[in-house]
Amino acid sequence: MIETCWHLSEAYPSFRLRDWAHMLGYGGHFSTKSRRYSTTLGAMRADRAQHRADEARAFHGLPPLPEGPVDKVGSWHVIGTGYKFSSEETWAETIREQRRHPRTA
Repeated sequence: MIETCWHLSEAYPSFRLRDWAHMLGYGGHFSTKSRRYSTTLGAMRADRAQHRADEARAFHGLPPLPEGPVDKVGSWHVIGTGYKFSSEETWAETIREQRRHPRTA
């Protein structure tokens, strides 16, 4: 078919078949983009993601997720930084020291 595209490009240069020979002469998008006639790429991605999630849950012995909409977290907010009390800082320093110098049995 590739060779046929090359031969036809000599007879019909305006079609630019030689440029698209390795796509068998088709110069359009590789998949459908129609919203009415066929499925959309977004729908295929969503179905694939759902299928893979179901497979993973079944593999780990978890029940399937319930049908319906899923709430998504759209934003994150900082509610604070650092330690609130000096005792927290003391505990953090104690833990760091213990990790730095672990005891051997």
